[in-house]
Amino acid sequence: MVPKMETEKLNWTGQKNEEELYKETEQWKSSLKFSDNAVLFVERLLNSYVFEPDTPDLFEWLQNHKIRLHKVRAAKKEIQEEIRQHKNMLAGILESAADSCDVSLLRKHAILKQKVNTCTKDFKDLKADVFNYAGAILRKKRKP
Repeated sequence: MVPKMETEKLNWTGQKNEEELYKETEQWKSSLKFSDNAVLFVERLLNSYVFEPDTPDLFEWLQNHKIRLHKVRAAKKEIQEEIRQHKNMLAGILESAADSCDVSLLRKHAILKQKVNTCTKDFKDLKADVFNYAGAILRKKRKP
């Protein structure tokens, strides 16, 4: 899911300690969980009959956006699992009080952060497209 780029070009977390990384990971988890209802709403909207059948290219538009939603859901599920594993690893480091905040841990954290940001942006873009399209149709329906 991370765009092809050299890991050196990722925005590193700086000198954050394990506790700060753990808190950031918790925020990602919470943010993705919070978006569950929005994802469900968009899915229901795409599967509803609010869109007029005589709208040009409606079928293709709906199919394209359903595919995009499926990809977002799959990426989100994968990222949530990666977050769970990363969080468990950080928790283990915190419990052991070991000084393990090395470059590889920071690299993994930065890559995961990039994945979370990409997934969040993809969903926001999809949601905006669907809402703009639905809004135009709803305005059209109101006109006598």
